[in-house]
This record gives sequence, structure tokens and C-alpha cells, in this order.
Amino acid sequence: MGNIREVDAVVHVLRCFEDDDVTHVDGKIDPIADAETVETELMLADLDSLNKRIPNLERRIRGQDKEAKAILGLVQRVITLLEEGLMARTLERADAEEERLFEGLQLLTGKPVLYVCNVDEGVAANGNEFSAKVAKKAEAEGAGCVIISAAIEAEISQMDSDAEKREFLADMGLEETGLARIIRAGYQLLGLQTYFTAGPKEARAWTITKGTRAPQAAGVIHTDFEKGFIRAETTAFADYIALGGEHGAKDAGKMRLEGKDYVVQDGDIMMFRFAN
Repeated sequence: MGNIREVDAVVHVLRCFEDDDVTHVDGKIDPIADAETVETELMLADLDSLNKRIPNLERRIRGQDKEAKAILGLVQRVITLLEEGLMARTLERADAEEERLFEGLQLLTGKPVLYVCNVDEGVAANGNEFSAKVAKKAEAEGAGCVIISAAIEAEISQMDSDAEKREFLADMGLEETGLARIIRAGYQLLGLQTYFTAGPKEARAWTITKGTRAPQAAGVIHTDFEKGFIRAETTAFADYIALGGEHGAKDAGKMRLEGKDYVVQDGDIMMFRFAN
């Protein structure tokens, strides 16, 4: 459980296919029950963790620690939720400060959730009755949900050329791999996006949170870039592709200089100017 507390989100991979050759421990296919079994274990672990915090918080409160008082109130509210069978992530946080304290608790059931429905090859495009139930559960919880077929992913992993992979996916009624869909859903769940740096020798993708301004985006590459930030040469992804790269975008007037207040957009191609 300790390792799970360090992650940003929890992904449940759920069996949503029937196959007599692959037995299920409970003797039936029920992805909702499977998810609830894991969630119960996570709730019990959170309850144990929170109850162990209380004595120390009470000692700190006796020492006039104001933050400890706020944390204890938060802990007690979360315990009430968990005892009612609800995930900690459903707790309403009053403000940014309470959100900070909540994050500090590192609760297993406080993390965003993505349900991955593993279905038969034949229904990988639209899912089946099992995945539909999972999708309904995800919608009610504000969680993410993705349909994949592990069998298809295994076949794709054995293919050498991109053309062969695209043809195979098209035959299955799919536009992209299950792995790509999981990555996309994970980014959406965590509020992430990508910007690029591109030069004559290599192109790199950098992950940032949505709403990140240019200096902080530069800091992902190196802290010196953020400290000495001056400007960012920026081209929208669509323009960069349509105009054949940096030179075409610059000639067409699509490359622009952005300052410290610029909010980086998903797919931006950027070159940072900074002072040493």
C-alpha cells in the first residue's frame, strides 16, 4: 500500500470479457464487484492510516498547533465518509488551503481513478454490457473510463511497422491503440498536457499541468530556464505541421514571441530565450 500512496492516480484494470479458458476467482464475470473489492481494501487502509494520525494530532493541538486542529477536523470528516462506504475523493474541500491539507494525507481513496475495461477483440471499438456498467459507475464517481483489448495490444506489440499497426487497427474499427487511449485518459484525469521543443537533432515532449505559464513550463526542462526567462518563441502545433516546421511557420508569420504571462497550450512548439 505504501507504494500506491506515492502515485498520482489509481488505475483499475477490470475483466470485461467471458472466456471459459480463463477462470475467475469468484466463478463469474462482475467488473463492478471486482472494483469494489479493491476499493474496500483501500478504504480500510485509509481508515487505519487516519486513526493512527489522531493521537499525534491531539498532542499537537494541546501545544497550540493551529494547523493540527484543521487537519484533525479534516481527518474526522474523511473518517465519517469512509465509514459510510464513500471514497475520500468525494469529500468537498472548502478552499485551496484545505485542498493542500487533504493532499498531505496521501489517502489511497483520495486519488483520481481510471477504470480500464479489458474486453474481447470483437467489441474493442464500442465495448459490451460489462464495460457499459463500468462506464456508468465511472460517470457517477467523476472517474475516467477506457475500453481496451489486451489481446489486441499483445498482437500490436509483435508488429514491426507503423503501417502494419495502422492497417490492423483499422480492420478492428479502431483509430489508436489501447495504450494511447489510456495515456490520453490519464492526461485528462490529471489535468496534464504536452508541449514540444524541436531542433535539427531531436524533438522532445514535456509534460506540464494545464494552466502552466511559460516560465514554469521552461523550468520543467531546467530551473535556470525559469529563473532567467525572457521570451518564448511559440508555434501552435497545427501551424507547425501544416507549414512544414519551424521555417515555414516563421515565414508565414505563425511563430510568435510570448512573455511571462503566456499560458502554454497543448501541443505548443517552444524555444525559450533566457538570461544566464
